Amino acid sequence: MRRSLTALAALLLSASAQAGSVSFADNPIVYFAVTDRFANGNPGNDHSYGRAADPQGGDVGSFHGGDIAGLTQQLKAGYFKELGVNALWITAPYEQIHGWVVGGKQQFQHYAYHGYWALDYTTMDANMGTREELREMIDIAHAQGIRVLFDVVLNHPGYADLRTLSEYKVPVLWPGHEKATLRDYHSYIDYNNFDFAQWWGPDWVRAGLPGYPDGGKDDFTMQLAYLPDFRTESSKAVGLPPILQRKSDTRAVALPDATVRTYLVHWLVDWVREFGVDGFRADTVKHVEPASWLALRAAATDALKDWKTRHPQQKIDDAPFWMTGEAWGHGPERSSWHDAGFDSMINFDFQNRAGGDWKSIDGVYRQYAGLLGKRIGNAPRYDILSYISSHDTSLFPRDRLKHGLSALLLAPGGVQLFYGDESARQPGAAPVGDEQQATRSDMNWSSLDAATLAHARKLGQFRLRHPALARGEHRFIDDKPYAFARAMDGDAVIAVPEAQGALELKVHGVFADGALLRDAYTNHTYTVSNGAVAVNAAGTVLLEKAAP
Repeated sequence: MRRSLTALAALLLSASAQAGSVSFADNPIVYFAVTDRFANGNPGNDHSYGRAADPQGGDVGSFHGGDIAGLTQQLKAGYFKELGVNALWITAPYEQIHGWVVGGKQQFQHYAYHGYWALDYTTMDANMGTREELREMIDIAHAQGIRVLFDVVLNHPGYADLRTLSEYKVPVLWPGHEKATLRDYHSYIDYNNFDFAQWWGPDWVRAGLPGYPDGGKDDFTMQLAYLPDFRTESSKAVGLPPILQRKSDTRAVALPDATVRTYLVHWLVDWVREFGVDGFRADTVKHVEPASWLALRAAATDALKDWKTRHPQQKIDDAPFWMTGEAWGHGPERSSWHDAGFDSMINFDFQNRAGGDWKSIDGVYRQYAGLLGKRIGNAPRYDILSYISSHDTSLFPRDRLKHGLSALLLAPGGVQLFYGDESARQPGAAPVGDEQQATRSDMNWSSLDAATLAHARKLGQFRLRHPALARGEHRFIDDKPYAFARAMDGDAVIAVPEAQGALELKVHGVFADGALLRDAYTNHTYTVSNGAVAVNAAGTVLLEKAAP
C-alpha cells in the first residue's frame, strides 16, 4: 500500500543519519574500468611477454596499454572524485596467459586484456604494472574515500595458448607453432597428447583433454566457453599445478592438505591481506558452488580486517569486505546467491528498462525500492548493482546518454557506471561472433563530451551525498514534468529529470514551509512556500536541503 507524502515526512523526524555516517554497502556507486582500455600511465609495459599489436584483426583483442599507473594518474587528477563514485572496480591485475587465442570467426587475436584468463593468481601481470604501483593506486584511492574492487574468477583459468605452452615447456606443440595464424592455430596443438598432464593437471581442472575429466552437464561442472573448469568442489588434496611448479617467478607455494578451493581462496585473499583490497566483483557466479563463494568471503573478510588493523592510517573505515556477483540474467529480486557470501548481485534487468519514458521508469523505481526495502524473515537486507552499459552486454545508446545516466544515477539500489558512459565514449569494432568487443573501446580522453560529463558529475556527487536515493522510500510526485521524492532517516531529496524552464514543484510532506532548498544541478537556492517551490530548471532539478 502506498503511503502519502505526509507519511513520508514522518521518516524525516527519525534519527538524522547523514551520508557520511552511512556505510558503503548502503550506497555503492561503482565505476568499472577495463584497465587495459582506460589510461596508459606507463608505455614501457605495453608489450610484456612478447604481446604484440594485431593490425590484421583491427587490434580489437590485443592489449592496448592501459595499466594501474594510468588509473593512478586519473585518481591524482581527481577524475573519480569529481564523478562522486565511492568504489573503483578494476579488471583482474594478476598474471594472465601470455599469448593469444583465436577470436570471433577466426577474425582477431584475442589476448587476456580483460583479466578473465588467469595463468598465475599470485603475481602481477606485467602489462598491468608492478606491486608497488598497485599499492600506490590503492593508497591514493583510499585517501579519497574510494574503495578498490578486484574482478575475480573462481570458475576457470585461461586457455592453453601457444605462447604459454611453449614458454613453460608443456610438450604438446608441433614444430612451427611460432608462425601460427588465425586459420591454422589449433593444428599446431596436439590435443591427443597425454603430456597435457604437465599443464594444470587433471586433479585441478576438467578439460576434455587426454587424462583429464570432461566437463559436466550442470552449471557447476560444465566447461564454460571451452575453458578449463576448476574442480573447486573436490575434497582431494592437491599440490601446485604442474605449470606453476615450473614457473620460476610464481609466488605460489605448496600448501599442506590443500584442495583446489583452498589454493584459489588463499591466492585471491593474499591480495586483500597485502594491499587492502576492499571487495571483489565475482565473475561467473552460477558456475561455482556456493560453498566456494562462502569460503572466499569468510577468508577475505578476515584478511581485510587484519590489513586494517595493521594499516590504520591507510584504511577508509572499519567496514567489512564487500562482494558483488555476476550470475547471468539475475534480476532485482533477492536470490539464494545473497546467502552465498554476496552483499549484492549484478542486475541484468535495468539496462533494457532504462531507455523507457519516465512513467515506465517510475514503475521500475517503485519495484526496486519495494523489493530492496522488504524484509524476508530473518534474512539480512540485500542489494543489487544496476548498470546501463556493460562489457558483457552492450553500450547504452550514445545519443541518449544523459537520459540513461539520469535513469541510472537516480535508481534505487547500488549502481555501476561503465567507463566512458560519462564521457560519450564511442563503441569499437564488433567482429562477427564476438560483438561484445565493441563495448571495450579505448577511453576517449581526447574527445570527452563536456556536457555529458558535467551531467554525470552533478548526478554522481548528488547521489553520494544522499543514501536515500539508494535506500529510501520512493514516492511519485508528478508526471508533467516527472518528479519523485525519496527519503530515509533524515535524508530526503526530490528529483525532476529532464526538466526545463520555470516550474512550480510540490514538496509538501517532504520539505516544510520556510525550508531553504538547493538545486544541486544549478546551485540555485529556493524557499518552500505553501508546500511548493518555484524553480528555474536547467535540464534537471536535484533538490536537497541547503547547508545552514
